[in-house]
Amino acid sequence: MNAAPFHRNTLSCAVALALLIPATAFSQTAPASAATTQSPQAVPVEQATPRAATELATVVVTGERGSMARSTELKRDAATVQDSISALELGMFPDDNVADSLSHITGVAISRTAGGEGQKVSVRGLGPEFTLTTFNGRILATDGAGRDFAFDVLPADVINGADVIKGAQASLTEGAIGGLINLRSASPFDQPGQHGIVRLEGDRNQMSELNGHKFSAAYSNTFANDTVGVLLGVVKAKRRDRTDVAGNDGGWTRNPDPNDPDWYGNAWGGNIDLNGNGELDPEDYGLIAPGQFRVGSILEDKKRTAYSGKIEWRPSDRVRIVVDGLKTRLDSPQVSYQQSYYPLFAPGRWSDITVQNGIVTGFTMDNPDPELRLNPELLNQTQYRVVDTALYGINGEWKATDDLTLTGDLYRSTSERRSGGQDTYVVLRMNQPNTARITLGPYAVPNVDVKFDDGRDLVSGLASGQFSDSDFNTHYMELSGDNIRDEITGGTVAGKLFVGKWGVDNLRFGVTRTEREKSRDLVNNTLNGGADYYSEDNAINVADLGGNVISHSFHLPHFMSGVGSSFPRSFLAFDVPNYLARLQAYNGNLRPDGTPYDYALAGPQWNPLQSYRVSEKTNAFYVQADMSGDRWEGDVGVRLVQTDTRAQAWDAKILSITENGAFNYTAEYAAPTPVVQDASYSYLLPSANFTWHFTDQLQLRAGAAKTMARPAVDQLAPTNTTESVAWGEFTQVYGGNADLKPYSAAQGDLSLEWYFAQHSVASMAVFYKRITNQITTSWETGQDIGVPGYLFNVMRPINGDHARVKGLELSLQHFWDNGFGVRAQYTRNLSTSWVDGEQRPLEGIAPATYSLGVMYEKGKWSLGANADRTNGFVTAINVLGTGYNEQADAITWVTAHVSYKFNDMISVSLDGQNLLDKAQTYSINGNPLLSQGYYRYGRSVNLGVALRF
Repeated sequence: MNAAPFHRNTLSCAVALALLIPATAFSQTAPASAATTQSPQAVPVEQATPRAATELATVVVTGERGSMARSTELKRDAATVQDSISALELGMFPDDNVADSLSHITGVAISRTAGGEGQKVSVRGLGPEFTLTTFNGRILATDGAGRDFAFDVLPADVINGADVIKGAQASLTEGAIGGLINLRSASPFDQPGQHGIVRLEGDRNQMSELNGHKFSAAYSNTFANDTVGVLLGVVKAKRRDRTDVAGNDGGWTRNPDPNDPDWYGNAWGGNIDLNGNGELDPEDYGLIAPGQFRVGSILEDKKRTAYSGKIEWRPSDRVRIVVDGLKTRLDSPQVSYQQSYYPLFAPGRWSDITVQNGIVTGFTMDNPDPELRLNPELLNQTQYRVVDTALYGINGEWKATDDLTLTGDLYRSTSERRSGGQDTYVVLRMNQPNTARITLGPYAVPNVDVKFDDGRDLVSGLASGQFSDSDFNTHYMELSGDNIRDEITGGTVAGKLFVGKWGVDNLRFGVTRTEREKSRDLVNNTLNGGADYYSEDNAINVADLGGNVISHSFHLPHFMSGVGSSFPRSFLAFDVPNYLARLQAYNGNLRPDGTPYDYALAGPQWNPLQSYRVSEKTNAFYVQADMSGDRWEGDVGVRLVQTDTRAQAWDAKILSITENGAFNYTAEYAAPTPVVQDASYSYLLPSANFTWHFTDQLQLRAGAAKTMARPAVDQLAPTNTTESVAWGEFTQVYGGNADLKPYSAAQGDLSLEWYFAQHSVASMAVFYKRITNQITTSWETGQDIGVPGYLFNVMRPINGDHARVKGLELSLQHFWDNGFGVRAQYTRNLSTSWVDGEQRPLEGIAPATYSLGVMYEKGKWSLGANADRTNGFVTAINVLGTGYNEQADAITWVTAHVSYKFNDMISVSLDGQNLLDKAQTYSINGNPLLSQGYYRYGRSVNLGVALRF
């Protein structure tokens, strides 16, 4: 007997067995009949079916056509309803952002962040909170307050593919009702041998006239007779963005309405009184008017760095061991220069009032009282978002016998954001007598006409530099920011046993353990009154600070060019760090009330009332039987999930409230005390999937399952805030409580798929979900929370009754031999929810999404264009009483690309984003007079060159 092979195999087996410890799983991402939702290292030694392996091996097309062909094969061979995206080649994803690529998939819609970049993903109309995102089957930590993943922290260059899994299997990670999105990295064994690519890109935004650049590189190689593989990647990018914005900070004012008993009104300056008789007359019932509005621009200097690596060892055909890691940093500081206006009603403040359909559309403000006239403001808002994300893991697979394959995986995922006390919301207020006229129109910004008593005009004066430091007083300065830390440790032990009898092909089983620790520390100066330390009677004239706080005026190119209102288009800039330095230097000067100015009293402090610690420990066990026949295959299984939660927050009672002036109050709080809540829940999640092959080209897929989605992490913490007391809105907002139950859904899928030509497919799917325990917001008015002399509105997240979501998906993909191709999809959602027996819209669900893509790829040329449209949908209900819902208005996003391949080594590409120059807008009930938000990103183009070896 030859001893060397024996010892070598024994060592390999021992290493593999050492990996079989609690962790997250290959099995969590492996459907019963295919490896389509697995990470490459998780694919079993024996592939899903011989047909799948053969067809994948015949794919020889490259570029976008090759990417879509691979995605079609993944969809065809999946065990449940699924759509996928694959990389064009090593280190090259179809779009610069993963979320943008996902938006082309049937039933997927995305939301965008500053600069128009895709950030959050919704599946089948259900919002990001219903979606779970994993990377190679491992849950990704997040830098936000919830669980939904922000895709802007992850450069697309580190991704090799993405699967949107809309059905359910026992072997899949629980936590998704809308869909499970699994991102995949490449394996060095995808293409054995040495391969590499270096890509240089430059981009320009036509609206902002700002430029950016990116460097990315990927390298893979296999060694030692293809038993060891290495893959490395790096991305460094810098991009400057501008987003023009408008919206409401204080919201709209609405009078009480006796015909709407649930609405007590929010006109905290006094009920809007058209005839000035001091009474709420019938013509005053439910009147809506502006409370505060703002307009400006967000400037962002976004920098990304990412490193990824993978080492894969295959010492024999029975053992595979993979060590991989990913580390990214998003450094994305944003500075927003805005003009802000507080015209909300108060007795004696308005005259010449005009009303249209219950909305105050115009009024004049000319009261000589400084507190009752309009005081235009400069608003400087910054967000210091620096996010470090990391994911490291080790996993292994051992074919213990010809019938039994064992797998194990262990990983740690972290995300950290450190911005405590560094975000700012700083306001300087004009202090000159004036007469102002505000009128609403069909645009996102009202018309603003301000004439000062000294003859200056606000619009022309800002444009020509007629205003200086002496025209402004200090007013409001909020220093805030989150320190968020999210840590996930998980793993699995799993197996696949060949049975081959009793109608069962394979039996899959596994045990998982996931531990999550998430903390948020809010650091701000609102709880201690520091944000208002500079205002009202103790306001400081900015000129007395010296140091040119207001540094210069500037004019942004193409600013708000799509908005037809008349308002100032020029800005006075002030730099917050310089402003803080001048305030610190002012230390010791006497304030108007005779007390010495103390800069430290306005400094940020840890705010316990909105800080929390949440821990979750989840154990899961699953068993799943894979079955097949002559023309069919399927699976049936069950997943048992048990989760223990502990949430800690702090509470502090309000002892008293002091009124300092109009819309200016100070609350005195008792010392904070900790609040700890424990909760646990268990779910049994059965699932079944079935596929019938009418022919080799036509198949019917059916699935049924019970699924669940956990509440956002911050909704589990019993935090609360009464910050709105500062401006006279007496509302207590609760962030959550540990007793919130997860969403759960009984769902069914039926999909007919026709693969009528090579790499082409036409499909139709219908789906139904009955969601229970959906989380919504309760609004309780006139509540006594123990503050003498004041009643409060109370907001809190609650579990609603139930909701129903049903929909239809249609998709088509086809290539012709002449190089042309088309891709189209349409998704229709019908949804309704009930809370305490009241029927409501289900928030965050788009009623329809659709897209159309056309392409040409032949020889050295590749061209394409995509249009993705999301219809308007409700984002918040009853914001001004029953039936007054905030909605995101419809938007169409158009992209296009062209590339030319000089030879096997060099290619160039040109991409365009948002070619229609569309803005994302928000409104109440779609009424253009009741604008809630406006975000314009502008068109952008990207030029790239790729070098391969």
